[in-house]
This record gives sequence, C-alpha cells and structure tokens, in this order.
Amino acid sequence: MKCPFCGTEDTKVTDSRDSSEAFEIRRRRECEKCGKRFTTYERIESHPLVVIKKDGRREEFSREKLMSGIIKSCQKRDVSMEKMEEAGREIESSLREEDTSEIPSGRIGELVSRKLRKLDKVAYIRFASIYKDFEDVADFEKEIKSIMK
Repeated sequence: MKCPFCGTEDTKVTDSRDSSEAFEIRRRRECEKCGKRFTTYERIESHPLVVIKKDGRREEFSREKLMSGIIKSCQKRDVSMEKMEEAGREIESSLREEDTSEIPSGRIGELVSRKLRKLDKVAYIRFASIYKDFEDVADFEKEIKSIMK
C-alpha cells in the first residue's frame, strides 16, 4: 500500500478492525519512511450494482458519488467524516442486501434522505431540495414543517 503523503510503498498495518456490517476491514497504517498514519478499507468484492436513472439510463453504482452527495449535504455542518462514512457504508450495505443488482436511483435517494434526516436536519433539507426537486420557497417550508413534527 502506497503512502498518500510521500508515495513510498513501505507501510505497516498498526491496527485492523471489522466494520459494523462486517463487509469491510478498517486498517490503520503507518508509513515506514515519513511516519505519517492513514486509514484504508478493504472490502469484499461482490456483484456490481447498476443504478437505473430516472430517464432509464443505467450506470454502475459509485460509492464515491454516494459519498460526494452526503459530504456536500453536510458541508459546514457539525457532522464528522466518520459519521458520514458510516452512513455511506450502511446505505451501500442496504443496497447490496436487496434481492436485485439493479437499483432505481430513487431508492438510493430514499436511503440517503433517511440517514441524513437522523444525522443533521439542515443536511437533510439540502439533500431533499435536490432529490425532491424543490421549485420554490413553499417546497422548503413544507419540508421543514414535516421534520419539525
């Protein structure tokens, strides 16, 4: 494993832990050259997931795209990267546990919405405004009222 800081391949594993879903292993590594530490994740290779977009197009599921949406929604909020990564892992696990390898994009949106609603209400509203395609202030108002209940 290459060090992300100096690029050397001399790194050692200092700690390994299973994730909460046990589909991946978290490893803490230390670079033998520069001494910096970093985290890697080892995942089970499984069947590819295909996302069916609203317009009918199909594309391979991208964990990076999922995380990008979560991170953008939580930007400048008091949500740790660890919590965001945990949400991403849980969402991906839920998708992989489903009976099909073809997932409608709306299903992913529902799962992200539920996780963000629990994590941070503002992050949820940010995500919902895109996912639910808010047209005006009344849409925001309606959604805010729904989470205030």
